[in-house]
Amino acid sequence: MRIDKTQIIIADSHEQLDEMDIEYWNNATAQKKFETITYLRECFYGPEATTGRVQRFHTILELK
Repeated sequence: MRIDKTQIIIADSHEQLDEMDIEYWNNATAQKKFETITYLRECFYGPEATTGRVQRFHTILELK
């Protein structure tokens, strides 16, 4: 497996990285944000933590 060097970002400071993160998430779609939250919940609490409530809540938001 090789590293994709086009995906490496070099920054001058942590503040610059923070700004880049904020810009990325401000431009991310709602679907991408939801997928990331779901992934992080599964990493910390296991797959059973993401079944049921959050998906239903998301469905309700999308319908309105």
